[in-house]
Formats: sequence, C-alpha cells, structure tokens
Amino acid sequence: MPGNMWDEPEEAPQQDLDLKLLRVGAQPIDDSGTLRVLLETTRGQIEGILHPVEGGSTAVICVGGAMGGVEGPADSLYARLPLLLSSAKVTVLRIEYRKPNDFEECVLDALAGCSFMKGIGAADLVLVGHSFGGAVVIKAGELHESVRGVASMSPQLYGTRQVENLNKPLLLIHGMSDSILSHEASEDIYRRALEPKRIVLYAEAGHSLIQAKQQIDDLLSDWIPARLGGVPDVGGREEYETL
Repeated sequence: MPGNMWDEPEEAPQQDLDLKLLRVGAQPIDDSGTLRVLLETTRGQIEGILHPVEGGSTAVICVGGAMGGVEGPADSLYARLPLLLSSAKVTVLRIEYRKPNDFEECVLDALAGCSFMKGIGAADLVLVGHSFGGAVVIKAGELHESVRGVASMSPQLYGTRQVENLNKPLLLIHGMSDSILSHEASEDIYRRALEPKRIVLYAEAGHSLIQAKQQIDDLLSDWIPARLGGVPDVGGREEYETL
C-alpha cells in the first residue's frame, strides 16, 4: 500500500477480530540459545525467532515490511539487535506474519507476540517495525499496555491516522532519499503524534536504510534500553548526512 495515499479506506482492527494464543512450541536453532518458536493461535500459526536473555524482564518485538521477513532493514538489523542489546539483557523476538500485507491480521500478530512475551516474563516491551511494519507497530503499540516505546522505520502512512492515540514514546527513522515511501510520511506522522516523539532523518539513506546502518545501530542501542528503563525521551527533529 503506498504510504502517500490518503484516499484509501483505513480501518483499525475491528471488534470481531480476536486472536488468542493456544500453545507455544520451541526448538533450538543453534548452540547460542536462539529458538525457533511457533505460536499456535485461534487464527493460525505465527512463526518467529526468539533470542532469550536470562535474568532480563524486557523485550523487543520486531516485524517486517509488507512481504514479511525476520531480518529487518539496514542490512539485517533485526538479526543484530540481540547482540546490540545483550548488555542491557533485552530479549528479542522476530515475528513472521501469518498473512503479509494484511494490516489488521499483522497487527494481531504483533499483539500475539506481546502476549507471548508477557506470558514468559517480559513486563516491558518495545516494538520495532519497518515500512508496512512501521505502521503495524504504531497501531499495536497503541493497543497493548506493556509497550513502553515504538520505533517506526521508513513507515507508510496507511494505518497511522490515529497515531495521536499511541500515548507512548515514538521514534521515527527515515531516509530522505527513500524512493519507495517518501520521508514526508514520517514527517506527517511526526506532526500528528503527541509527545514524547522524535524523528531522525538520514539525508542519503534509501528505503532499506542500509546507508545509515551504523548510525541506526548506535541509535537503537541507546534508545531501546532507555525506553525499557523508563528514562524520559528527548524528542525533536534530527537530520544527518550518512557519509
């Protein structure tokens, strides 16, 4: 769905859209402790990759774009997050959508991830999404009480009309050379969102944000633990070159 089209109908998840977790299965992927998880729900199976951290009670949930995927933008950011956040003892869950590009169903998948993480002891959560998923996490963050912050990267507009209801710290990240979804989408979301909010723009980065890989690693390594720790966010608009 093009992020700059407002004439498309927009609907938040309807009251009759309900998803409940039935059971969870997990299987080790390697010797690092990483698990492949399968969440059995009343609406089908959600697959994911879990990077658990002992002794922590916080977690990040990551979702992809319209086509799904668990690697993330900026040269597989989601796969790096477990290491980037290890010192802060943050567990990372990477979710694969049941029905990619179906906004309501993908929001439910993100909420199922929240319920799963809460069920295994994560009291505080941060949601991270890219492109289509950038709108998914804004809506899911509005709806789940355990979310302490939302990081939306290269987001589309569709699904964000009620961003003023988020009532949680919002970080928007966008490349100003994005030819898929203009950075004006993030600018528009930022204008409508309530405090605390922050927008970070990278002049030479495209939609995948690969040109700002290191800057984004550094940004999220600080921003995520701070939100999970309840540190007040410093908002505002920031613009950087990505040489």
